[in-house]
Amino acid sequence: EGINTAEGKQSIILTLYDSFFKNAFPRMTEKLGIVYTPVEVVDFIIHSVNDVLKSEFGKTFADDNVHVLDPFTGTGTFINRLLQSGLIPADRLTYKYKNEIHANEIVLLAYYIASINIETVYHDQMKTVNPDLEYAPFEGICLTDTFEMYEKDDLVSKVLVDNSKRRKRQKNLDIRVIIGNPPYSAGQESANDNNANVAYPYLDERISETYTASSLHKGGKRSAYDSYIRAIRWASDRIKDRGVIGFVTNGGYIDSNSADGLRKCLAEEFSSLFFFHLRGNQRTSGERSRQEGGKIFGGGSRAPIVIAILVKNPNAKQHGQIYFHDIGDYLSREEKLEKISDLVSISGITAIDGWTTITPDVHNDWLNQRDDSFNQFIEIASKDRKIKDAIFSKVSNGVITSRDHWVHSFSKSRLIQNLDLTINFYNSEITRFQNVKNQDEIKIKDFLSSDSTKISWGTNLVSGVLKSKFLKTDKNKIRSCFYRPFMKTWLYYDKNLNHSLYSMPSIFPQNTNLNNLVIDIVGRGESVNFSCLIYNSVPNYHAISTGQCFPLYIYEEKTIKANDVDLFSQAETNTANSQYTRKDAISDEGLKHFQDTYPTETISKEDIFYYVYGLLHSEDYRTRYADNLSKELPRIPCVKKAEDFWAFSKAGRDLAHWHLNYETVEPYKAKLDLGGKSLKQLENKDFYVTKMKFPKKDQKDTVVYNNSITIREIPLEAYDYVVNGKSALEWVMERQGVSTHKDSGIVNDANDWAIETMGDAKYPLNLFLRVITVSLETIKIVKTLPKLDI
Repeated sequence: EGINTAEGKQSIILTLYDSFFKNAFPRMTEKLGIVYTPVEVVDFIIHSVNDVLKSEFGKTFADDNVHVLDPFTGTGTFINRLLQSGLIPADRLTYKYKNEIHANEIVLLAYYIASINIETVYHDQMKTVNPDLEYAPFEGICLTDTFEMYEKDDLVSKVLVDNSKRRKRQKNLDIRVIIGNPPYSAGQESANDNNANVAYPYLDERISETYTASSLHKGGKRSAYDSYIRAIRWASDRIKDRGVIGFVTNGGYIDSNSADGLRKCLAEEFSSLFFFHLRGNQRTSGERSRQEGGKIFGGGSRAPIVIAILVKNPNAKQHGQIYFHDIGDYLSREEKLEKISDLVSISGITAIDGWTTITPDVHNDWLNQRDDSFNQFIEIASKDRKIKDAIFSKVSNGVITSRDHWVHSFSKSRLIQNLDLTINFYNSEITRFQNVKNQDEIKIKDFLSSDSTKISWGTNLVSGVLKSKFLKTDKNKIRSCFYRPFMKTWLYYDKNLNHSLYSMPSIFPQNTNLNNLVIDIVGRGESVNFSCLIYNSVPNYHAISTGQCFPLYIYEEKTIKANDVDLFSQAETNTANSQYTRKDAISDEGLKHFQDTYPTETISKEDIFYYVYGLLHSEDYRTRYADNLSKELPRIPCVKKAEDFWAFSKAGRDLAHWHLNYETVEPYKAKLDLGGKSLKQLENKDFYVTKMKFPKKDQKDTVVYNNSITIREIPLEAYDYVVNGKSALEWVMERQGVSTHKDSGIVNDANDWAIETMGDAKYPLNLFLRVITVSLETIKIVKTLPKLDI
């Protein structure tokens, strides 16, 4: 009541549906990637497609035989706005409505809302032309899974007879225009969800033989089957050799490393491609996040968003013409939508000469293209065992657990309690399964309890149930782990309860205290700026964003013959450490590479290890090769002068000193406001921290530690030391506190590490002050590094 505009009515329907659906069916919302498209974006796509139809084919939406399909219609916004756009004159509207406008929707509630919505809009539009028009249902909509509908074995055609007739009719039509907002889900977040995406054998095979086969990148195959990627593959096939696609999607494929094959195929399949990047990537942090601006879909998606208008014109003089326009930095959601509305269509961008023409490079990169001189340098490491000419002979990811809240904790005693709880429950599920008579007829994932307060399932534990592999807590497998920058927790270091240890047991062997160092670098294709950090203990996979770890040493387990040792009599005297042989992880080829470059110098493998760490901190290096570092492992140049080599190597040692000894260096002498008390007057409870915070968003010279303590006169330059997109100090602020895991209810309290492990309730406060020192010293060292003269 009181909503009198078409835009207003659309908005209220979407708001009600969105609010209801996300709360009533959260798992379906996640699985189908349901988000609703702002009217400004919908209108832009519709007008852009109409402009392309005119310029490329001499047609418009109003012309005969221009069939339009929204394959993921939701509540019908795209079709509604097309009917309201004025692009189809009133005298053509009835014909188009009855014959050449089509929509699909899989969710029953949305299907009914879309049907009523489209019918209401159509009749509203026709009132002024024919007030006596009889009510005509919209028969162009199908209740269907668009992807499944085009599989070779279309099971749904055997049921819902009326609906099946519509589906068969649509499949036989010559669809040339596809518009919409495809689902964006890549799959379930955890095995407990039991919410995996549907498989589409034929469509997925098309992705495999095109996008995946064309990729130069060996990893990231799962993302190739994200629903929005499937939608692009399906739509390209559906319009055959001519037509137009107008989609708004996750924009990750524009520049991600894993989507290089998709980009190559798009350039080959389409004559003209227009990409309007709306930014909004909130998987970034700090200044980069602010630069990305507001999220177009609000809370619906944290991904970057792009509008793509893809054109297949077999008569075009040139093919694979790629045009790109960026909406700009620091814009709020409202400012972005206003800008989109003002531009009207891609013709509005053309009018302001705002398109950048892109020529793909040999890596199938479109944006942020690499510096090919990078290939002249020696690889830091290679996963191809045939390539020997690399510095490190071993590279590994950190430990990925898939159940951090169960196997990580600040408290060793709480960790043991959590382990006992989940292992006992896991063992009880094995027993329950063993007592089932018809095991072969049961889907194991449906059988297992999904109680997230007891367990987080994964492939290893599911497999363990099938194999009746009982577990028990082994306290000897608990060791300290770098969980995030300048933050340690206890880790249950065990292959059964961790998703994968990767090669970490050869770097930090289990049940030992053998020493080692690893340089951890931000993973390829990450959206944050390049960074690295050194550790002397096992790192978590996400310690600095899906990092790759390069060790100083490798430990190989000795092979002991049965007759060499009497295991029963010698068991107590044979220590775990003596079972391993230590080898250098820097290769002989890597050493020779540097020795040949500096023949008058005596260079060790350790010198090279620290040279690499120093060089990776060089601002010259990071800036010059930023685009390479975002897409591939670092390559390491040899600087021209031997004295520069030693300067980088010494800097690496000095940086390692500060980064490894961050818990013991001298705390920075910041001013502490203790509420009129002295440090000696404070009790342990006065140092308890739940969440450090700034008094105001941009007042970073002050941190409110807790109700008793405020840290003042913090030097702002300390925030310039950034690891994985966030200052080291803000990592401490974020992680030194108390958190409760939403699903399991497990509490993780940094004060436990302070008291139980460090024996000092002041540890979180002193850690913050010490990391100020570390940050300032790091910046000082980086500023004195030599210019990169190669």
